[in-house]
Amino acid sequence: MTLVTVVCGVILADRLILQAEWWQVNRTVTHAPHPPLADLGPPPGPVTVSWQLSTPVADSELPAYDRVAYTVMEGELVVVSGHGLTVRDARTGRERWHYYRGQWSLLGWARTGHVLVAYLERTGHRGNRLMVGLDAVSGTLLWRQRGDVPAATERSTLRWPAGYGVVIVTEDGRHTLYGRAAATGRRVWSKRLAHGCLLPEAVPYGSAASDGVAAFGLDCGARDRTLAIDPRTGRTLFTTSAAHPAVSVSGNVTVVFDGTGLHAYDRNGREFLVRRGEGVCRDMCPAVANGGRLFIAYDLARGPENGTETRRLESIDIDSGSLSWRRDMSGYTALSVSGGLLYGLRSRLADPLLPAGIDVIDPATGAGTTVPAPLVTRPGLDGVRPWLAAGGGLLYVAVPTARPRPFGAARLVALRGGVRGAGPPELAGVPARDWPDACSLLTKHDLPRGYAPEPTTVQIEGVRLRAGCTYRLRHHKHRTSDGPEREAATLSVTVQWVAADAKAASALFWAARDTQSGARDPVKAGDAAYGLGAPSGTVVMQVDRTIVTVTANVPNRATQLATLIATRLRAAA
Repeated sequence: MTLVTVVCGVILADRLILQAEWWQVNRTVTHAPHPPLADLGPPPGPVTVSWQLSTPVADSELPAYDRVAYTVMEGELVVVSGHGLTVRDARTGRERWHYYRGQWSLLGWARTGHVLVAYLERTGHRGNRLMVGLDAVSGTLLWRQRGDVPAATERSTLRWPAGYGVVIVTEDGRHTLYGRAAATGRRVWSKRLAHGCLLPEAVPYGSAASDGVAAFGLDCGARDRTLAIDPRTGRTLFTTSAAHPAVSVSGNVTVVFDGTGLHAYDRNGREFLVRRGEGVCRDMCPAVANGGRLFIAYDLARGPENGTETRRLESIDIDSGSLSWRRDMSGYTALSVSGGLLYGLRSRLADPLLPAGIDVIDPATGAGTTVPAPLVTRPGLDGVRPWLAAGGGLLYVAVPTARPRPFGAARLVALRGGVRGAGPPELAGVPARDWPDACSLLTKHDLPRGYAPEPTTVQIEGVRLRAGCTYRLRHHKHRTSDGPEREAATLSVTVQWVAADAKAASALFWAARDTQSGARDPVKAGDAAYGLGAPSGTVVMQVDRTIVTVTANVPNRATQLATLIATRLRAAA
């Protein structure tokens, strides 16, 4: 009798305390009017920050799931992290509602229609899991369910497939798909996978969905495959054989990269695009379908994994598979279509300049304008996949940062059209004549004897800048007293940006600082500076509206030269 009492007491405590909403959940709702958001991004031309947000990467017992992701829906910006869901007015960034759950981690999310679905697991107890449906506009709890797990979470965004008012889930064995009505949580269909196939738990680009198609990369042993279904009914649309397929979906188009080539299929499974090569994608190529066309960016050849692999953007007619136009540019990492314009995010405006780049393109012709974005991307940073969306005259861009330490954060900026200056849009309206020649910032009297300058020219569309200068000894190698040759010291100066004013330069400088995990503060040079290396072999410095990087492989020389350059820039202002 005592044992029964103890067992019943433990079960009751678990239900009333451990699983109770009242003490675990920090949740708000809103009854404010629905915020409108027109299908419109900023026009071609310079952009400036309307508002911005930094979201720290959560620290959980499952580091692979420590991610931040975003979506724009119903006039709201949804921010997803391991901490929970925060929904903000997409026009202003002000919070509308949130759902956090203490001692639980959010490990997946889905959206369809006006519903957000969150999947959570209790910290230290992975078998204790919960799925909740929430009204996206108000934050009202619609339903809760225990037992199901997401169908193939995409690890880089924590998102799993949902569409046409149905969220797609599975069970522990991962051999069956179930469709649950997003508004009620009621099961509406089930689908057993082919014998020997199962859903991956979480892989990069392992699944995706729209209202018309949900696609999954299945593990089927010797012959993996891609499965595309109708999310409303669970009916199979088509299957393809592909080894370890990476999958993305936009509209009624499914894109598959299998490590040997890139393939695109319409809703009936007709293949209308093939691009062969192991290096055409890194994990998955950015793609978006709109107006009967697929816009897709891929690499022309395998290159170093530095975040700038993508080189070509193409417009493909979905019905015929014919090429409409192409643009060869560097580093596309995200695409978005809004208000009759195609927006492309590039990791760099041009190497070695500091800002990221945004292309604003006419989808019909491929003609476009390239403008700098007031943010910086770095290869190797994790926590958020570069993301792009447009609406309400704004363009939303998210990139990873290294700060706050130790896990970093996601930085989101909402951009609006900026002031058009006298110069080209590629330089944010700053005339090219305002840029100093990098080789003019040091004279021969500033350098050790025998160093000669080698200028580096940067070209952005029709604009050419002498933004870099490397100084080398006329004889690159010389013999030491004991005989063997050694490489001579080299110096370099790079003008990484000239902003419209000191305030814009400062914002970009500190945005760059936030992406450097090994930066050393402070360095006394210019208006602000930080060092890289120990001792600082590289100094990044802001002087008024100019950002300059100085590198020397002789200890402390970079700081000395940066101080000279700062004096020269101030004198020329």
